[in-house]
Amino acid sequence: MYDAKRKAGLRIHVAAGALSLLALVGSVAADEVVNTGYFGDVAIKGYDPVAYFTQNQAVQGSEEFSYRWLGATWHFASAENRDLFVSQPVKYAPQYGGYCADGVSFGTITTNIDPKAWRIIEGKLYLSYDPGAADGFEKKPTKVVDSKKYWPEVEQTLIAEKSHKSWE
Repeated sequence: MYDAKRKAGLRIHVAAGALSLLALVGSVAADEVVNTGYFGDVAIKGYDPVAYFTQNQAVQGSEEFSYRWLGATWHFASAENRDLFVSQPVKYAPQYGGYCADGVSFGTITTNIDPKAWRIIEGKLYLSYDPGAADGFEKKPTKVVDSKKYWPEVEQTLIAEKSHKSWE
């Protein structure tokens, strides 16, 4: 009898722990994952995501024109660019949370990106870790398909890592 009660209590304890873990992972998933590099919370190393589309170049943003979205701070070169982003963030935000699209096409995570290594393909912004990777990503259409295929798995890995760090 004592052993049965102990096992039932253990099952309840394990179930409660599992629910707590799911709640924690759920809260991270709700934030989504945005690459802010190894330090800080600034997306795209402070570059303006709208400028890629409107000026066809990588332009350093400013803290003066910033906006907080998905748990990260986004910098812009002007109030106009910030307002465009605020009105349609999904249109201007880089794919895969700003992680290296080339890395994602292999099912891996490359945190370091070079904001000057980018491509707009079919109206979507893709960042890479260097210009060669950006060229390869653009020239090989299967990389876009592969990155879309692998992103859910890579995203879950990032969420799990973020959740684990929250525990520490």
